[in-house]
Amino acid sequence: MLELEAEIQRRIQAKGRITFAEFMDLALFWPRGGYYASPDRIGAAGDFYTAPGAHPAFGALLAVQLHQMWQDLDRPRLFHVVEMGAGGGLLCRDILTYSANLPDDFVDSLRYLCLDRHATPGQEASLKPPLRARAQRLAATDLPLKGIVGCFLSNELVDSFPVHEVVVRDGKLQEVHVTLRDGALAETLDEPSTLLLQQRLDSLGVSLPDGYRTEINLAQEPWMAGVAAALERGFVLTIDYGYTAADYYSPRRSRGTLTCYYRHTQTNNPYVRIGRQDMTAHVEFTSLANVGAAHGLDTLGLVSQERFLSNLGLGQWVSQLRTLGLRPTQLQANRMGMLELVQPEGFGRFKVLAQAKGVNAPRLWGLEGGADLSGLPVPLREERHMPLLEGKYPHEAQEFEAWWPFDKERG
Repeated sequence: MLELEAEIQRRIQAKGRITFAEFMDLALFWPRGGYYASPDRIGAAGDFYTAPGAHPAFGALLAVQLHQMWQDLDRPRLFHVVEMGAGGGLLCRDILTYSANLPDDFVDSLRYLCLDRHATPGQEASLKPPLRARAQRLAATDLPLKGIVGCFLSNELVDSFPVHEVVVRDGKLQEVHVTLRDGALAETLDEPSTLLLQQRLDSLGVSLPDGYRTEINLAQEPWMAGVAAALERGFVLTIDYGYTAADYYSPRRSRGTLTCYYRHTQTNNPYVRIGRQDMTAHVEFTSLANVGAAHGLDTLGLVSQERFLSNLGLGQWVSQLRTLGLRPTQLQANRMGMLELVQPEGFGRFKVLAQAKGVNAPRLWGLEGGADLSGLPVPLREERHMPLLEGKYPHEAQEFEAWWPFDKERG
């Protein structure tokens, strides 16, 4: 038996049962065998990939947005970007690399902090001087920061927070616990482990019918409160997949949103491959915004990633690709990577929650449009990004140049 599974069984035997949230926390984060105890879970060789891996345009457009934020803060001498859950450092590398192209010596003010559970340097360590000096990695599970002027940024972080699973039975809220039955993990329903679960639903005015199963993320509240406390002046950008409360608790989601990923394949059983598969639940953004508001953060807007990146000018770069003299396979790979960021059934349906503190009525380009990318270079994918063309259409990658003239002729 793996050490992680033995620890789960030990806790169940000691208590009789554990909440699903405790089980999920162990499965993902226990230091000796939890899924995220290994830093190599994301990318082509891992179980899933995120938007930064699809194309550097994601980080480049975020750099453009950060540049506007810096201007809205009256160009402070030091502008800190704190990426929470920075993982392999790819987003840091792409943001800093593209920031060197932005006007007003923005990059000279930029300081990028990769906050992650792992102390091992990621791709930010491969930046060349002087950009390398602008990045720092801090191993932490909370926010040991104060007085930040800048932006707290996260991408696909909140969806990994352990969630409580609840079910309505006979008109009452019941919580899913994990126990042992004939030596195997099994679920059992009982009274909620905390009144906060019912209070969350009450605060949203949500009443669920019998048989309805869903998740409640209580961990996001202390996290967002910590972000608000650490931010003196600036912004918070939370990028993740999820819904507003009305959509999250709608009848069509009566089985919840919890899912698992193993080798780029979606599965639905959290009790297999424990510690070897990702486990995630969609984010309920209404509560996240409400917690921020209670701690002094103004909600600027909640939009889809498709809209956010389009407002920042992604379409301009897609249109310019044909003018760069790229080889056909390079052109197609970059076009595919850029469009992957805004696919309506993929990354495009992610949400971007923008919040601010101590900023006078900011109008962010990502929310309202107005970004001008003229004169800025088009970012192009490199080997560190996902080989989407080769992975999805291997024959097309090999034969593209043979039929490219026909495609070009078609316009």
